[in-house]
Amino acid sequence: MRPGLRLWFFPERVREEGSTPDYRSSLANERTFLAWLRTGLALIGGGFAVDQFLPRLHGSLRLAFTVVLLVGGALCALRAVNHWVRCERAMRRGEDLPLSRFPTVLALCVAGLAVAVVALTLLGRTD
Repeated sequence: MRPGLRLWFFPERVREEGSTPDYRSSLANERTFLAWLRTGLALIGGGFAVDQFLPRLHGSLRLAFTVVLLVGGALCALRAVNHWVRCERAMRRGEDLPLSRFPTVLALCVAGLAVAVVALTLLGRTD
């Protein structure tokens, strides 16, 4: 198991590295973690909503939208843990916080799905 992945299941081991950061930074990191989890839950809820409330949308499109939202929610949850560990380690080591393309990719995917649903709605394909 990779060292970073091991920390997902044994977060107390993060304390073995570097020095303790200002507690406000650790609490901010935890709030960010919780925000990622809320985003993941919202995406999962959106996936179930598409499946339940757009029954007349063509079956394969509805399935595709549902799966993309559910997978996006699962990825957000996994990303939340990974980002928390990476940030906590960086703070303890006195390094810059890690950068990520994930928020941009997530935003583009959600925007693309929203545009697609709006277009299908305007075309009357959801009736």
